[in-house]
Amino acid sequence: MSTENEGTAVPAVPPAPSSAPPAPPAPPVTSEEPAAPAPAGEPAAPQAEPTAKSLTAEPAPTHATPEAASVQETSVQETASAHHQPAPEAHEPVTAPLPGGPVHADPYGGAPATHAQAPVGGWPTPPPALPAYGGGGGGPVWGAPVPEPQRPRRRGGLAAAVLVAALVAGGVGGAIGYWAADREDGSGGSTTVSASDTPKDFKRDPGTVAAVAAKALPSVVTIQAEGSDGEGGTGTGFVYDREGHIVTNNHVVASAANSGRLTATFSNGKKYDAEVVGRAQGYDVAVIKLKSAPSNLVPLALGNSDQVAVGDSTIAIGAPFGLSNTVTTGIISAKNRPVSSSDGANSKASYMSALQTDASINPGNSGGPLLDSRGAVIGINSAIQSAGSGGFGQSQAGSIGLGFAIPVNQAKNVAEQLIKTGKPVYPVIGATVAMDEKGQGAKISQQASGGTAAVVAGGPADKAGLKPGDVITKFGDTVIDSGPTLISEIWTHKPGDQVQLTYKRDGKEATVTVTLGERTGDS
Repeated sequence: MSTENEGTAVPAVPPAPSSAPPAPPAPPVTSEEPAAPAPAGEPAAPQAEPTAKSLTAEPAPTHATPEAASVQETSVQETASAHHQPAPEAHEPVTAPLPGGPVHADPYGGAPATHAQAPVGGWPTPPPALPAYGGGGGGPVWGAPVPEPQRPRRRGGLAAAVLVAALVAGGVGGAIGYWAADREDGSGGSTTVSASDTPKDFKRDPGTVAAVAAKALPSVVTIQAEGSDGEGGTGTGFVYDREGHIVTNNHVVASAANSGRLTATFSNGKKYDAEVVGRAQGYDVAVIKLKSAPSNLVPLALGNSDQVAVGDSTIAIGAPFGLSNTVTTGIISAKNRPVSSSDGANSKASYMSALQTDASINPGNSGGPLLDSRGAVIGINSAIQSAGSGGFGQSQAGSIGLGFAIPVNQAKNVAEQLIKTGKPVYPVIGATVAMDEKGQGAKISQQASGGTAAVVAGGPADKAGLKPGDVITKFGDTVIDSGPTLISEIWTHKPGDQVQLTYKRDGKEATVTVTLGERTGDS
């Protein structure tokens, strides 16, 4: 405490105005001499505390938060300001200060205030304050003598000094608390309780997020794709079979598909070179294969996305913004959500009837597995709705809780096609529909691109009797509101499937059965 006042010597109190007689000096009180006794019959007043201590009468905790520190500093500054208020002018009685705090002489020329205190608790009422510098009979001094005036300090230094005092006081308080707890416990040991009986091989219950993540992470890889021009990015994939096939998104590996480099890094840090087996741009699915794949690969179990229900728990694993092996959780927010997505690198979009989840998905999660509570793959994380993008697709703006995954049943069919032939196969109806109209259905265009016929002669739509201008409003049990929705729904089926299709022509509604055709490769 004594170090707080070092280097703060100040000039003597300026003389009082000439109209008032000089005040009788009060005898100094040293540590060897007791303070002046109180008048007979009256108890002595408590001694005034040093200034720095009065500012820290209530010790702050040693681990104050930034918010608490801010409040504390403000209160200190207000207290400091109170110590610099001008003292009453000469010939006016000095009002007794608030309890617990001394009042110093005004360093700017005012009269010194007394150390009288207002009644606190059981203290007796002090005698009236003496007038300053004259007017009184020079009665006995009440309490300790008035200390020498101090030079006003800058607030910054004062706050720092008080902070030191608060930390010291907090440390003393902690020591006293420990001593009291030690005395009460009687053991002399720590007052905390340790979970010493926790086994070293503690295991999480099956179905918990920790258990699912621990089992799945070794089968998830972070993919680095780099094209010949140095462009590329980071995505995710998962082990599909023991032969080293990895399933991911097409847009993750597209930049390195023709002439580039692909690497896959496992959660244990082992990295392998990889090559593209096949890509399906329309589905946004790709399969790569590890070169010199290890023999101990463990494929992730595949679930059944048709049996997923809204509200089911979900777990997403990926490398958002390059942060590999990141695990997030959520639920299935919706099913059969028509989504058209693109990474912006080309003009062709991908379409999916997606699983919507609120699990946090960001750029870098693409291609990673969306798991159910058992740890089975129910989808491939592919796209997000971002507030910064204004549409579906990858955006650096990040997750807002609207993520979309390709249903695993569809992804499995595509992956098998790519592994067998290297090319995707798409189901089609043989008609071109408008992609920029939404609301009433999917309208068959008057003609296709390049001036070709919008309805392919001899194709599924032609055989079902559909014509340009017809508006398809329903495909199976799904309501169709636009061209992208129709394509997303068609691609959940296989070539050869027969589907009921409802359309409107000249205000009249009709239903026909369509047998889906096929198209091989991305055109």
